[in-house]
Amino acid sequence: MTGYRLSAQAAALEEKQQRQLTKPRKAVTFGQRREAAYSDGNNFRTNRVTVADYMDRIGRINPLGLSATFACVNLIAGTQASLKVGVYVPDENGVKREDRAHPLHWLLSMDPNFDQTAYEFIEFIGASLELHGNAYARIYRSGSRVVALEPVRPDIVRVRRRDDGALEYEWTADAQRIVVRQAEVLHIRGFGGNALGGASTLSMCAGAFGSAMDSSASARAIFANGVRPSGILETETALSGDQRAELEALLQEKFVGAVNSGKPMLLDNGLKWSALTLNPEDAQLLESRKFDGEEICRIFGVPPAMVGYGDKASNWGTGKEVDVLGFIKFALRKRLRRIEQALMKQLLTRTERQAGVTIEFNLEGLLRGDSRGRAEFYQIMVRLGLMTRNEARAKENLPPIEGGDVAMVQMQDVPLADAIDGDKE
Repeated sequence: MTGYRLSAQAAALEEKQQRQLTKPRKAVTFGQRREAAYSDGNNFRTNRVTVADYMDRIGRINPLGLSATFACVNLIAGTQASLKVGVYVPDENGVKREDRAHPLHWLLSMDPNFDQTAYEFIEFIGASLELHGNAYARIYRSGSRVVALEPVRPDIVRVRRRDDGALEYEWTADAQRIVVRQAEVLHIRGFGGNALGGASTLSMCAGAFGSAMDSSASARAIFANGVRPSGILETETALSGDQRAELEALLQEKFVGAVNSGKPMLLDNGLKWSALTLNPEDAQLLESRKFDGEEICRIFGVPPAMVGYGDKASNWGTGKEVDVLGFIKFALRKRLRRIEQALMKQLLTRTERQAGVTIEFNLEGLLRGDSRGRAEFYQIMVRLGLMTRNEARAKENLPPIEGGDVAMVQMQDVPLADAIDGDKE
C-alpha cells in the first residue's frame, strides 16, 4: 500500500525474517544433504530459481547417480546374485553334499518370496549392504520352517535394544507401522558399526561422494553451455543500453546451449568475438573426475579397470585377468562369507549348525562365461583323480556315461617304489 510504513517492532521482525531466509543452513550428512544450502530466500519467493539449480540440488543427495558408484554397486551385487546358493549337509564320510530336499534350498536358489527371484533377492541384499551397511528381510515361518523372505528397505528400518536385551525392528510400509522381534528379521550387518547395525558407506565416506558430485555438477554446467565458457564481444564504438540488451538477447537465443554449439556467428559494425580459452582440460576437470571415480572404486574395493577406469594396459589381456582374480579373492569372497554366516546363524537351527549343515555360494559359477577356463579346470581335476568324468559332466548339465563314475589317473602317476619294481621285472 502506497505511503504505508511499518511500526518499529514490525520492521525489526521483518528484518530478522529476511536474515533467516538468506542465512546458509548447517551442513548435514547424506541421507539428508551434505552441503550447506546456499539458496537465496528472495529467489524462492520471486520464482527465480532455475531448473538447472533445482536439478543440481536434487542430484547432490543421490550418490548412486554417480557412474562410478552405480557401476561398483551393480558389479558387486550382480556378481553375488549370479552365484548359486546351496544348502550342504555332510555325509557319513564328512563330505559335504548339496541337500536339495532342505526347505531353505528352494527359498535361496529359486523362490524367496511371491514377487522376486533368488537373483533379485540376493542382488537387493548386496546393494543394501554396499550403500547402507545393512540388509534386512522379514522372515515368514510356518512353525519352525522358513517359508518366505521379504526384503525391507534399509533406509526405513529402525533398530533398538529392548530392556530384556533382545533387538526390535520397526519400519513403516503402506502407511502401517510394523514392529517385529529379532527372530522375525534377517539382518545382515556390513563393515563397522555394532550389534544394532553396520556403518553406512554413504555416511562414512560422505566427503568423497560429495567431492565427486561437485565435479560432476561442474562438468554438467560446462557441457550445458556447449562445452565452452563465455566469450567476449568487442567493439571500438560505445553501445547504448538498447544495443547491449539486443546483443545479449541474440547470444542467449542463438548461441547458448549444447544444441546451438557450432553455429556460425555473423558480426558487423566492427563487432569482434573473442572466445575465452578455458576448457575442462585447462581446469583439470577431467583429471579431477577421473580421480573421484578411482577414489569411489577404492571405497568399494573394486579394481578401476572393471568399471571402465584405469589405463588401456589394465583393461585388456593379463592385466584384466589379474584384476578379476584380485576382485574375487579380496573383494567378493569376504562379502560372500559375511552373507553366508548371517544366513546360517539366523535361518538354520542350532541343531543343524552343530550337525555341520552350511549355506554356501558356489564360486564355480564365475567360470560359466569362460569355456576354456572350465575345460582346463575339468581336465586337471579328472586327470588328478579328484573328480570323475560323470561329476564333471553333471556340472555342465550333461547326462552320465557308462564307466564315468570311476576316478582315474594317468599311467605315469604311480608311486616311485612301484615304478622301480616295474623296471626290475
